[in-house]
Amino acid sequence: MVSNDSEPADRPRPLIGLPTYYGRGQYGVWDRDAAFLPSVYVTAITRAGGRVVLLPPEQPWSAAEVAALDGIVLTGGDDVDPTLYEATAHPRTQVPNARRDSFETTLYRHARQSDIPVLAICRGAQIVNTVHGGTLHQHLPDLTGFGPHEAEVKDEFAVVDVVTVPGTTTSATIGETVSVRCHHHQAIDRLGEGLNVSGHAGDGCIEAFETPDARMLAVQWHPEETLDDLRLFTELVNAAGDRARMTIDPTVEARP
Repeated sequence: MVSNDSEPADRPRPLIGLPTYYGRGQYGVWDRDAAFLPSVYVTAITRAGGRVVLLPPEQPWSAAEVAALDGIVLTGGDDVDPTLYEATAHPRTQVPNARRDSFETTLYRHARQSDIPVLAICRGAQIVNTVHGGTLHQHLPDLTGFGPHEAEVKDEFAVVDVVTVPGTTTSATIGETVSVRCHHHQAIDRLGEGLNVSGHAGDGCIEAFETPDARMLAVQWHPEETLDDLRLFTELVNAAGDRARMTIDPTVEARP
């Protein structure tokens, strides 16, 4: 993005909300419940020019509270509750985290209502798909024709080549092809209403989709794990900055 030297140097960076999750944490002499999020998410947004507020999955935010954010990253994590898409749990589907599911579905609905840019990552992409009425494959290894989308070794990622769809914002942002780091045993089955596929793996697995207005970009992979390529985060932060400026001054035009 071309900088605008006429803008005030002290203009606040766009504020990006990142949902966290609860887990057991050990730090110092303590072993207690804590709100977690891998720091790479924070680093990616910060390097892309944003500032971060961490959102623990407590009581859902109201529409007015969400509207105070400039952008949102729906972060990765555990499997989405199958009841959100009216399915019975597969034996390999993780125990649902109803509190987080409720928090993030509400967060996304309010974001769309307030025209807040959203980048949805892995689990976040699946949350978005269910909100739009879509469904998920609950365990890819059970299905014929799909290659590995998660590494066999714990705490590692599979490398998957993704081809983007010409004419989409995803393609304009990251190019025609990209090698990505994946870790998902679930994937998009039926795409939700009002969503367009913007990238897929060689085996046909949907790896990216977006809304027609491009205010929501979703990827099934983990771009935060490749900090030397911040294009998706920069796209979000730039869109969030545009929204913040138009909120302050409605006569300001967004980037073309």
